[in-house]
Amino acid sequence: MKFIIVAFLLLFSCGCADKGAVGVPQVDEDDFEAEFAVKEEFDPFRGYNRAMTAFNDAAFRYVLIPAADGYRKVVPKGARMSIGHFFDNLFFPLRFANNLLQGKVVNALGETGRFIINTTVGFLGFADVADEIYGIKQHDEDFGQTLAVWGIPAGYHIVLPILGPSNMRDLAGAVVDYTVNPVDWKDWGVVDDYWQSTGINAFRTLNGMAEFAPMYEAMTKDAIDLYPFMKNMYEQRREKLIKE
Repeated sequence: MKFIIVAFLLLFSCGCADKGAVGVPQVDEDDFEAEFAVKEEFDPFRGYNRAMTAFNDAAFRYVLIPAADGYRKVVPKGARMSIGHFFDNLFFPLRFANNLLQGKVVNALGETGRFIINTTVGFLGFADVADEIYGIKQHDEDFGQTLAVWGIPAGYHIVLPILGPSNMRDLAGAVVDYTVNPVDWKDWGVVDDYWQSTGINAFRTLNGMAEFAPMYEAMTKDAIDLYPFMKNMYEQRREKLIKE
């Protein structure tokens, strides 16, 4: 009799296992995965981007940041700021054109006023008199932002050597901005050849790196996975700049 009871219980438990225990809802694995699976954005350059992110990080930590630290120790902050103001003033044509192309006429006029004031009263732009005295702010716009305003989609994310995160739209915009770089306008008499313009652009980058290096180390020190961290930060920042 005991054997019959045990056999009945075993058969009953097997039936519950097939149909689900009483009071316990059954979950279909396909439905669960469909509902809770993480939807990842298609990233065709992921492998390359990860490798380039690692390369850039190493270049920053072992080459650019030490160089920027040395530069910061030699050149006082006031001098670095004046140099930065000079280059900002020199790049007025790019900001003016992109503000105008985006329909931001008031900002374009403001950029014109800034250029006139800083070039004259501000000693060729070494002093940002327009902002400090007259409160005329700089409106940074590039051709990548202009393309976004025109409705051009961002396209796939791509990481550039040294320059860092970008996308197809911003890459195209950067090419246009590079071709109209005022430093390379030989008709202005700013430079005589390619190597001089390269040296000036490298000096401008180093001066900017002196301020950016501490920020980079602070931003990335707690990043668990550097590539998605840098990718998301770039995209969020660009989206914010485009909406401004």
